[in-house]
Amino acid sequence: MSEEILSDIKQITELSKEKNKIEPIVLKAKEYIQTCESIEENKSYLSDEEMADIAKEEIKILETNKPILEDEMQILLLPKDENDGRNIFLEIRAGAGGDEASIFAGDLYNMYIRFIDLNKWKVELISSSEGTNGGYKEIIILIKGDEAYAKLKYESGVHRVQRVPETESQGRVHTSAVSIAIILEVDDIDIDIKQNELKIDVMRSSG
Repeated sequence: MSEEILSDIKQITELSKEKNKIEPIVLKAKEYIQTCESIEENKSYLSDEEMADIAKEEIKILETNKPILEDEMQILLLPKDENDGRNIFLEIRAGAGGDEASIFAGDLYNMYIRFIDLNKWKVELISSSEGTNGGYKEIIILIKGDEAYAKLKYESGVHRVQRVPETESQGRVHTSAVSIAIILEVDDIDIDIKQNELKIDVMRSSG
């Protein structure tokens, strides 16, 4: 593939990412403008005896929604982390709690898989170690998709649950902990090593 084609693909990819960043702001702005226009339109019906009551009710709903839209636009306009669009590794590791911790780790894994499906991201299993009573002692997956880091970066840390485990016969409540780590996928780096920079040692054993 020629360098020109590769450059075009890279440019298209960057423009696509930029469009995805701007699009939510544009859609929210259009919704806000439409709300303001609908308020003014309904105000014009207040002098109409037949339409006044309906118009008042509609204005009440629109006026309630207007500040909510303003807040949402402000949030969308906040500067974003440059890593928000990057792919991530999600590591789930069972901690204190024995078998129940591994079951809890499995529950969290299933929850994240459901979230991945809802966002239409791709997932790749990197490694896993199953627990003795279901679940996982540890599992690592690669998540590929738009805003994966933005939506999951705050999941890092220790997650705890208090419940009566399926493995508990006497109905006692157990506390279990699972650690979650979110790690950015590193971009491929081209390294050019010159032959004259290499030092090669050849050794031979006496045997």
